[in-house]
Amino acid sequence: MEDLLGSSTGVFIGLTLVIVGGAAMLAGRAIAGNWKPAWQVVAAAFGLALADRFLVYALFEGPLLHLPGFLVAFAVLAGLGLLAWRITLVTRMVRQYPWRYRRTSLVAYEEKKA
Repeated sequence: MEDLLGSSTGVFIGLTLVIVGGAAMLAGRAIAGNWKPAWQVVAAAFGLALADRFLVYALFEGPLLHLPGFLVAFAVLAGLGLLAWRITLVTRMVRQYPWRYRRTSLVAYEEKKA
């Protein structure tokens, strides 16, 4: 598992999931709060994945240029950011236009019948 992540599992959970993952979720919420498209969340996740790799290298002596670790971190961070983006977008649509839309799940809404 450490060969895939480029660091120990504890470092991945603590740094990538908790700290940088929280930043990815906040970025997704902020981007959705400004009605920006989802590709901007992916771009933010790319930058956060680069920062995550650097922090693994600088703080925990992991390899800096480790492509599998970067790709795993990028996929996880993009997933968390896009999930937060979608939840925020659905919440805003339902709250801002209650006469037109209703929530069907955490990540989906539908138009109300006339």
